[in-house]
Amino acid sequence: MRLVCDPVHGDVDLTASAEELTRLAVAVATGEGRLGSTASPGGNALAGVEVKGTSSPGVLVRLDPERQILVISGDPAGRAVLADNLHAMASAEDGGHLHVDYFPGHFYLAEGSLPLVVNTPHGGMPAR
Repeated sequence: MRLVCDPVHGDVDLTASAEELTRLAVAVATGEGRLGSTASPGGNALAGVEVKGTSSPGVLVRLDPERQILVISGDPAGRAVLADNLHAMASAEDGGHLHVDYFPGHFYLAEGSLPLVVNTPHGGMPAR
């Protein structure tokens, strides 16, 4: 898994194998887990992602700057939606990516969530 944070815009780009995305989806669904990240050139790589279940409404995606970890926390219902989306990306048979971006009234993301781009294991855009 590779996690890179854009220091200007604050969004995080996640690239992972199908197995890694599946493990992340399981961690998100259960509300606990930590997955490491591989180093990447440029110095903006994050050390990994940590998942925490909470009773707070919605899912909050944030950066722990001290540990350089992406933290995903939230209630079971919101985490279930994100987990389903991650499973879909893991099983995608074509290229593509998923934008997980908060906007006012978002049905499962909490205000303050960082934008997250999840790439399929095949990368890029769909070939269709």
